[in-house]
Amino acid sequence: MLGKTLSALIAAATFAGTAQAATEIQWWHAMGGGTTGELVETFAKRFNASQDDYVINPVYKGTYTETMTGAIAAYRSGEQPAIVQVFEVGTATMMGAREAIYPVHELVADTGVEWHPDDYLDAVKSYYTTPDGKLLSLPFNSSTPVLFYNKDAFEKAGLDPNNPPSTWAALADASRKLIDTGAAECGFTTGWQSWVQLENLGAWHGEAIATRANGFEGLDTELRLDNGLFVDHIAQLAAWQKEDIFRYGGRRGDANPLFYTGKCAMLMNSSAYYGSVTKETDFEFGITFLPYRGEVAAAPQNSIIGGATLWVLRGHDEATYEGVAEFFRYLSSPEVQAEWHQKTGYVPITYSAYERSREQGFYRENPGTDIAIKQLTFNKPVPASKGLRLGNFVQVREVLNNALEAVWSGDKNAERALADAVAEGNALLRRFEKTHQ
Repeated sequence: MLGKTLSALIAAATFAGTAQAATEIQWWHAMGGGTTGELVETFAKRFNASQDDYVINPVYKGTYTETMTGAIAAYRSGEQPAIVQVFEVGTATMMGAREAIYPVHELVADTGVEWHPDDYLDAVKSYYTTPDGKLLSLPFNSSTPVLFYNKDAFEKAGLDPNNPPSTWAALADASRKLIDTGAAECGFTTGWQSWVQLENLGAWHGEAIATRANGFEGLDTELRLDNGLFVDHIAQLAAWQKEDIFRYGGRRGDANPLFYTGKCAMLMNSSAYYGSVTKETDFEFGITFLPYRGEVAAAPQNSIIGGATLWVLRGHDEATYEGVAEFFRYLSSPEVQAEWHQKTGYVPITYSAYERSREQGFYRENPGTDIAIKQLTFNKPVPASKGLRLGNFVQVREVLNNALEAVWSGDKNAERALADAVAEGNALLRRFEKTHQ
């Protein structure tokens, strides 16, 4: 009996030692409640259960801005996580912090983990690579803005619910008919206004918002948002406000309820809101491409991504980085990425995940869920449509949002607001250039 008890104690001690030996890896993220936050927790739990060497600990740190700035502050105090989720506009800032980041291509090479970089979608991968194509951070949640529309409202207004407007002129005409027939109070609203109505407007029409290929070719770049395309577009939106063709509902996803409740018949926002649109609406909806201006010869070109990637921070031991590499391999698997894509509306970051979703019949059973991928790959990206890599762009986007809201409130016209934003934004770019030479 004593022998059995002693054996049991030894076994228990051995098990405890093994459990304690597991390397804990902190992952700071900005995925709050709802589907995305739940999936982040699910993926971490599944990975943890799949092996005994590492424990991924996901920690929600607030908004994208709060998460990034929190991680930077933590690095300075030596308390940084191994993994931090950073939104796309923080890319240049992270690249500038060379001593703090551990590029993914180096991580993979150092740990020897099996990797297939060619499997990543070109439109996603190109945003986060060095000039010679080496991956800096792991694409995770990538999206692009699309047009959600209320099919029931279209039908009530006598519009073809299977033939949504493709140009801005057609969208305005449809909006008037929707309002005149009482099918909706307003035509459309938009979320993430700088990203959708300026940054993606430029890419979709082959027009850069800044010099030096939107910052991909160097730090000495300047904003170009005070030209005809952007000024004309924002002035048009301001005029449409007076007819309720356009109604502003706030930044990020604040405008979404205008669509969920049927007040506005159309919503331009991230494809990643697909899950929320599905849950929050009680009408049939469709998804289609962003509208384009028919008079612009280069349109439509391709849209650009939003969302975020996972950056690795230095200052941890070898075991931690081996665990990070294994976790990244897991997150990039076709099974995980297909599930993430199908449940959230984010695009699959790999061709294999896209193919898996297609073979599973997801696009056939959920029409429109492949629009984001088709729009991103509509044409081969040109320098004006590869994305944005501007220093201090978190602050620059705040400047642009303030400028747009000054237009919507009537405090400034489009020309003055964008000219002021360009001047203020360029000062921020010069400040970043000075400190990152």
